[in-house]
Amino acid sequence: MAELAEEWLGSCCNRPVGERVRSIGRLSYAWRIAATVLGIGLLLNGSLRMSDDAWPVGPLSQYAFSPAKDATIVITRVEGQLADGRRIDLPLRVESAGISRAEIEARIPAITTDPSLLRSVADGWTSRHRSAPALQRVWLVQDQTQLVDGRVGRARLVELATWEVSS
Repeated sequence: MAELAEEWLGSCCNRPVGERVRSIGRLSYAWRIAATVLGIGLLLNGSLRMSDDAWPVGPLSQYAFSPAKDATIVITRVEGQLADGRRIDLPLRVESAGISRAEIEARIPAITTDPSLLRSVADGWTSRHRSAPALQRVWLVQDQTQLVDGRVGRARLVELATWEVSS
């Protein structure tokens, strides 16, 4: 039995490592250096521009800092009014509305100029919630919370755009 265990261990885990190591060729070395320089260049480009447009090779700035003690915290949301009169939050996730919060936040200026761009949220939500009452109106809103010495102060709801859903 001991012979069998010794033979098994010798063939699996305790094999000596060969002393021959292949050196890396010039071409392999060159493409590794080029890929590294390109990666660092992309990261520097995104970092120096301080833009999330370059993510994932640039900063994701929303996680890179903490707010000042007297800052205003802004949360962008979309709300909808259903045919039964209820005003509900339309969660900005691909699974529930067909579009993500980041996509909406990136287009706030365009949406405030042309509220019909909220159609994509309404269409996405409606296609995923067929049994719910129909949407009649959609709002782009922001919850703005003022910090006072780092503590939650005054909060207010700001409506940025309203779009009437056409039937």
